[in-house]
Amino acid sequence: MQNPRSHFNLPKQGALKGLYHEESGIHAYLGIPYAQPPVGPLRWRAPEPALPWEGTRDATQFGPRAMQLPVFGDMQFRSPAVSEDCLYLNVWTPDPQPQANLPVLVYFHGGGHVAGDGSEPRYDGEALAQQGLLVVTVNYRLGVFGFLSHPELEGGNFGYLDQNLALRWVQEHIRYFGGNPERVTIAGESAGSVSVSAHMASPLSRDLFSAAIGSSGSLLGTLSAMPLEEGQRTGQKFMEAAGGATLEDLRQLPAEVLLKHAEPFGIPGFPAVVDGHFFREVPLQTFAQKQQAPVPLLVGWNSQEMDAGFLLGPPPYTVEQYQKTLQSRFGELADDLFRVYPAQTDQEVDDAATALSGDLFIGYSTGKWAELHSLAGHPVFRYLYSHPRPHMTESFAGQVPGLAGGTREATAAEMVPPAKGAVHSADIEYFMGNLDSNPVYAWTEKDFELSKLMQRVYVHFARNHDPNHEGLPVWPRLEGGQGTLMELNLPPQVFSDPHPERQLVLERWMTRG
Repeated sequence: MQNPRSHFNLPKQGALKGLYHEESGIHAYLGIPYAQPPVGPLRWRAPEPALPWEGTRDATQFGPRAMQLPVFGDMQFRSPAVSEDCLYLNVWTPDPQPQANLPVLVYFHGGGHVAGDGSEPRYDGEALAQQGLLVVTVNYRLGVFGFLSHPELEGGNFGYLDQNLALRWVQEHIRYFGGNPERVTIAGESAGSVSVSAHMASPLSRDLFSAAIGSSGSLLGTLSAMPLEEGQRTGQKFMEAAGGATLEDLRQLPAEVLLKHAEPFGIPGFPAVVDGHFFREVPLQTFAQKQQAPVPLLVGWNSQEMDAGFLLGPPPYTVEQYQKTLQSRFGELADDLFRVYPAQTDQEVDDAATALSGDLFIGYSTGKWAELHSLAGHPVFRYLYSHPRPHMTESFAGQVPGLAGGTREATAAEMVPPAKGAVHSADIEYFMGNLDSNPVYAWTEKDFELSKLMQRVYVHFARNHDPNHEGLPVWPRLEGGQGTLMELNLPPQVFSDPHPERQLVLERWMTRG
């Protein structure tokens, strides 16, 4: 439906025609370009601001998503197609007037920096906008297009530079949609959470937001930035695989051909790099020296980020197998890992290996982020999300959950019992208020009640930079890098970290030479 305020002129860019959802009272402006298409000579260059357009731009449809392969087959998109012309963002606002002065939530999608899109229904901003936030989702270059490094290039990190330009677009334009550019919270899950930690570390981004939310991951151990020379070696191997003699040769190839040549490099394939520009030094050093963005941080992870199979393969499991795997993979750390992730019986192995797998995958890096930011003296509110999804509906029988909230066909070895805890990415629909967008699960009243609570956490943190509100126990700040967490479940409760020694042992593994 149209509304007079869905049409307006965006200074320095042009006229926009958006959508108005009468039932919710929310205005949506979709597929707004924040950068010039990164094609031709702009491939593998820092993004350039979008040029003004003539006439009225139709902002009722999502723009194309970044070039990507269907590596997470359960991702659901509302964007029309993949394209190298992908640098678009989407805005949901309850009041598109400059005087509205609404707190802003900018959300970066996940997907391992190789997949994902701001159009995914789980990221839709309408529910949070109904509660007084202005919500922005951002597309950015992925994979070989977003993170290629090569000696002929000036650095890399083009996907992060895209996000940075989007944040600059927010600072310049968001007031015209009703947002307050001085009250911008950046948020994301998985690779989106890693992106949030990257902007906290980068001198290019530190002044572009006032608070941060990280869910499941930081670049202090997940999708970490590599030395520039290492990224360049990968880039040289890619050039050889693609049959090019120079970077200009590769710029002449169709995007689909490059994507095909990039597939054997895996996930993520092309790492972020310490380029001396976006990252002045190793991000761990930035945080250790207390040079990161001095903003309040809401940060946490899920209780079952990965299952035991990540470490041990398919069940059944035995204590002997568990110990042998620890020894073969971790060497001299095996005994200490078995001490902090113990299993005295075969029945206990699943829980122990699940906990270790989740911490190796996501938990350690997220906890390290919280620890170092707290030690720098900044407000940190730490959580553990532990609510398992309900069972799948009957129409999805014979399938297993995917990492993106959907499903895929199961093999016989994968027909395992439902998760005991909250799996990776399961929190997104709850935080964003989009359970109804996911038809896979038989949502219950308890799920919707928990989602309302978690939406309030986001809203209060974006508005006040503190998640405390009525309906929650008092949520204390993390002090000195250690202490309490808020368990997000029903009922929510504050508890002390029962296994602080796990982080210490894993640190020895993560920082090995």
